[in-house]
Amino acid sequence: MASQVRARLRIRDVAELAGVSPATVSRVLTGSATVAEARREEVLAVINELGYRPNRTARNLRRQQAQMIGVVISDIENPHFTQMVRAVEDATYRRGYRVLLCNTDEDEAKQRDYLHVLAAERVAGAIISPTDAAAPEISELIDYGTSVVAFDRGVSDRRADAVLAANAAGARSGADHLISGGHTAVGFVSGPPRLETAAERLKGYEQAMSAAGLPPLVANGNFRFAGGVDATHELLGSGATALLVANNLMAVGALHAVKEAGLRVGEDISLVSIDDPPWAELTDPPLTTLSQPVRAMADAAVELLFARMEGGRKRRKVRLFDFELHHRGSCCPRGA
Repeated sequence: MASQVRARLRIRDVAELAGVSPATVSRVLTGSATVAEARREEVLAVINELGYRPNRTARNLRRQQAQMIGVVISDIENPHFTQMVRAVEDATYRRGYRVLLCNTDEDEAKQRDYLHVLAAERVAGAIISPTDAAAPEISELIDYGTSVVAFDRGVSDRRADAVLAANAAGARSGADHLISGGHTAVGFVSGPPRLETAAERLKGYEQAMSAAGLPPLVANGNFRFAGGVDATHELLGSGATALLVANNLMAVGALHAVKEAGLRVGEDISLVSIDDPPWAELTDPPLTTLSQPVRAMADAAVELLFARMEGGRKRRKVRLFDFELHHRGSCCPRGA
């Protein structure tokens, strides 16, 4: 039983009892000379008291740190993240690194488990699109010496760099586009408000509606296909003549719901989708979208990550990218 308890102990448990950071415990275990002798003795006393034994496999992997990059995304089925992963894998492979891919499904427990995996594997760096931006495991990774870049959504730990999109401005431009077409009942299919991207896109939509003196019409589609179907039916039932949809998966759901309602996009209903998936030009009519430069964003994330890994940079950097409106056939002037 005692051996089982020791097996469950983590370096963080030792750090909390000793009143130091996990990084300090790690330096004590590796014999680093940067730890004061008195502090070293305190940490060793806690290690002996707990009967903690370091994971030798993980320590060996630490020595191979330069060969592995972790990528944590929230939804592998979302084309936005599929494009991002491909671009990151291309860029890191050229540098001699390999990618460890983790998909959280917007589940905080899965994110926690995968961040533990990255910590155990001692990856050299990690690019994370968080479901829980304040997860302590993110800070734990950084404490271990892993460089971290937040992608698409920021994280609470200010030691991580970030590559973000101007979500509020992008959503506002989409709503403005529909309002300029004469629509006064513009519905918004939103994402989960707890997520940074969803909250910012909702804010941009509300700013556009307020500036035009129009009441907001909002339904949460949860960033999912089924949610997009339900939210669109709700908005159509509230009299919406135009829709701004907060991501591409919900846009598929919106198209499905419009068809179920016996209406036609581009004639009866105008629709703008945030995200520009490859199929957007293949719908009938082609879909008006707000696109993010996903590959450029992914390349920027890799550049920030390697600059920090190789140069030991301490100052946080944030790269912000704008959306681009692609006007196609899914929008029509009100009354046309």
